[in-house]
Amino acid sequence: MAGPARDVVTICECFARDGLQHEPAFVPTATKIALLRAFADAGFRRVEATSYSHPSRVPAFADASQVLAEVAPRPGVAFKATCPNPRAVTRALADLDAGHGADELSLLVSATESHTERNLRTTRSGQWERVAEMVALAAGRFRLVGVVSVAFGCPFEGAVDPGRVAADVARFVELGADLVTLGDTTGVATPRTVAALFSRLERTHPDLPVVAHFHNTRGTGIANAVAALDAGCRHFDSAVGGVGGHPSGITYGAGLTGNVCTEDLVSLFDAMGVDTGVDLDALAAVSRACEEALQRPLHSMVARAGFAGTRIPA
Repeated sequence: MAGPARDVVTICECFARDGLQHEPAFVPTATKIALLRAFADAGFRRVEATSYSHPSRVPAFADASQVLAEVAPRPGVAFKATCPNPRAVTRALADLDAGHGADELSLLVSATESHTERNLRTTRSGQWERVAEMVALAAGRFRLVGVVSVAFGCPFEGAVDPGRVAADVARFVELGADLVTLGDTTGVATPRTVAALFSRLERTHPDLPVVAHFHNTRGTGIANAVAALDAGCRHFDSAVGGVGGHPSGITYGAGLTGNVCTEDLVSLFDAMGVDTGVDLDALAAVSRACEEALQRPLHSMVARAGFAGTRIPA
């Protein structure tokens, strides 16, 4: 007699975009391509590959088109690119017309005016106008991911009204977003605030995949991920080694602003009987490759201690 079906989640590996945007030194294009292929080989079904940010503002992704051109499409794997403005979507469309490009595009808003002005250089109303223009430009050719930054708290304005975040999610749904991501940009969420907001969205948008994107600034990222899981969330963002968080030129959010460590999240979910689809041995190899790429030890606890019942070589 078959046992009960395992719970299943999808983890989007964000090392190559949200992780590398925080790095002061440019990571070679060939290294990025090799890592993206390794992420797909390890079993990640969604991979954040690059950003169409302006190269002068975020030089880490000046090679966005080349990266996407050389990463071969994989059945069952979606590569995602971030688009902060309509010009970025135009670049994504040009790549797609050239026979290569992203499967998904992330479209960004911030839940507060202050963060919008600092991060996107516009107002919230202005950014929503941009998002509507970007959706129209995309014309259904990509899977669209709406992203709400500072969804749990803002470094400039403090606490954020969950009702405002819920309204932003609803607006993304109206515009046709296929998924919506909630970003805890400076790691101020708690399991209680996470459970409350994800439960609310599960009630109001039961068919919408809401993605949990937590930063581990205050060491609460894994606890918040479990709270989101218990509240019905089945989509998560994380980055190997816990790198990234926000661009290196931004000074707010003192401390370790990086993402939840993929190795630690996958290890915990696996121990809980939650199926991530990620091969643990392949993930251990990817973890080492990411440390080699950045030439330093990263922040994963599992990379030091090993997965349960295994030992990852130093």
